[in-house]
Amino acid sequence: MRRREFITLLGSSTAALWPLVASAQQSQKMRRVGVLIPVREDEPEFRSATAAFVQVMNELAVAGGYEIKIDFNWANNDPIEVRRLAERLVALAPDAIVISGDSAMAPLMRLKPNMPVVFNNVTDPVSGGFVESLAQPGGNATGFTRFEYTLAGKWLELLKQISPGLRRVAVCRDSDTAGGIGQLAVIQSTAPSVGIDVYVIGLRDAREIEQAVASFARKPNGGLILTASAPSVTHRELIVALAAQYKLPAIYYRRSFVAGGGLLSYGYDLVQQFRDTAGYVNRILKGERPADLPVQAPTKYELVINLKTAKGLGLDVPPTLLARADEVIE
Repeated sequence: MRRREFITLLGSSTAALWPLVASAQQSQKMRRVGVLIPVREDEPEFRSATAAFVQVMNELAVAGGYEIKIDFNWANNDPIEVRRLAERLVALAPDAIVISGDSAMAPLMRLKPNMPVVFNNVTDPVSGGFVESLAQPGGNATGFTRFEYTLAGKWLELLKQISPGLRRVAVCRDSDTAGGIGQLAVIQSTAPSVGIDVYVIGLRDAREIEQAVASFARKPNGGLILTASAPSVTHRELIVALAAQYKLPAIYYRRSFVAGGGLLSYGYDLVQQFRDTAGYVNRILKGERPADLPVQAPTKYELVINLKTAKGLGLDVPPTLLARADEVIE
């Protein structure tokens, strides 16, 4: 490898810098990819995920014989900023757009972009109107879902296993998305089989969440389920803190909540979703159509348990649950 090529590849390993360039032949075609992330740029899990995306994209660009520039846009959990950045990306007309999450995907698709779109971290792309079907997306968008809806019922069962005395569960969900409604419906249908009464808490703003959790916690034997949505990321620290304050066992949909002090999580690997996204982007840049690439769900879900939090709640984690865990935080 020539020295100039080596320096170019070495310098491209840092995530979220503009521009990021892979490969080195001046005669090769430059490909541009715009990425829209609806959260803060300092969000640790997304930083790891985007770094993985950059790494895989560079490797694939080198193997495919093209150069790549990646434009990262971080919306800081601000819906107005999401819309502005979506408009910016469409106006720039990159060769492909990468979107993470329902809260960014919906505003982008309302703009009717005419370039390929690859999404990840989306709950229900069919109900959201992003694709015609999972097997045959049918348009210019395809990608990766967070999970299948049946997973929401598993959250309730796992919470009951770690806290057998549980009788009431408050589901924290975003009512403005099809995914929030769908996850709640599955939990409600599962609840009778495990003897749980279901309550609902909205995620509109911090004050509403604080008041609702405080009111719910006045009665005993309660727990929390945090469903997947952009507001759940925005209010992550608040919800984890409230669960600890009111001694409420809580289950989350992603590892980062447990790493931040939550009790347990069962869900997808965000970093792997971004790696897989890079694979789809590469295939599209090499000529495949999004309409021909099926939307994929995760093939593996991770169970993560925080033993320190369990001890603080006075819970003895069943050995069978510990044996199933992919990670135990002590």
